[in-house]
Amino acid sequence: MNNIDMENLGLSQRFVIEATLYKGLYIGRVISQYKNLYKVVTENGELKAEVSGKFLFEVKTVSDFPAVGDFVMLDRTEDTSGNAIIHNVLTRKSAFIRKAAGTSNEEQIIASNIDTVFICMSLNNDFNIRRIERYLGIAWDSGANPVIVLTKSDLCKDLSEKLAEINTVAMGVDVIVTSSMSEDGYLPVKNYLGSGKTIAFIGSSGVGKSTLINRLIGENILETNGLRNDDKGRHTTTRREMFIIPDGGVVIDTPGMRELGIDNADLSKTFSDIDELSAQCKFSDCTHSNEPKCAVQDAISTGLLSRERFESYLKLKKEARYDGLNSRQIENEKLNEICKEFGGMKSARKMLKAKSKSRRRF
Repeated sequence: MNNIDMENLGLSQRFVIEATLYKGLYIGRVISQYKNLYKVVTENGELKAEVSGKFLFEVKTVSDFPAVGDFVMLDRTEDTSGNAIIHNVLTRKSAFIRKAAGTSNEEQIIASNIDTVFICMSLNNDFNIRRIERYLGIAWDSGANPVIVLTKSDLCKDLSEKLAEINTVAMGVDVIVTSSMSEDGYLPVKNYLGSGKTIAFIGSSGVGKSTLINRLIGENILETNGLRNDDKGRHTTTRREMFIIPDGGVVIDTPGMRELGIDNADLSKTFSDIDELSAQCKFSDCTHSNEPKCAVQDAISTGLLSRERFESYLKLKKEARYDGLNSRQIENEKLNEICKEFGGMKSARKMLKAKSKSRRRF
């Protein structure tokens, strides 16, 4: 494959200008990753690459390593002798980040330099409004524009009710309804494509992401196992890959997310309605629990804000505060939270001391 149109693959002027800082190197884009090896596309074709020894020595975190979607600087543009060497990763314009799998608190780049993030959810038993809120928070923080894609509409009998529910949590976000069973079900997604555009699909496994991507690229490249009888999806994608779309642009496929860290979620956009209500509370540090003239609690009482949405907001906010802390730090954070209810640590200690004296009298 020669004479690749790199502009179609998302190479914009900002990357071209930054690339001039690295004399004697060539620009390419990472299209897939296999542990420590990368497949990179350049203007002269595809080649395998690995990071340089200097890069490996200077890297500080997992998120500094190349990821699918990154523009990188290489020592060659042709697959001639051995693996190409990646010396630099160009500054990302956007990045989809999650906590690395397992107990690690390091961040992992799922995909980078994305224009539109499609949040996929099935309209069957997989549908979960709280999960949509969670995905939206991280999608906003990625720097890309989120679009909600509701798949398998042919299995849904209460579509209007579900759409109304989504409208309460996804203000200003486009919503697409499609069916993997329909031949033209993928067409609304194509409106977001075009030369130079990069899109990514996220969401639970088995919701139809692979089917949609196969239709966009015009080939059955990705395995599509679908949902099991219990509606719990199987993992159908084992690695992240970027595919060129015949009509222009590229699509990045991501595995279903089992552990969705909330540490980078932009809750201010996901829960903008609650933030607006908070600004109307009598006290600027209102916790929305038992303070007088709390606009949030008033909205819940009048039905303007659902209690379920508010509880989801509190849960995600707490996760964001605890994420990245060890067990001791989490316990200290909990203690500080409890002490706030008594006017701070000093007041809490005085109250405990008074209680202790009271017990000794008896």
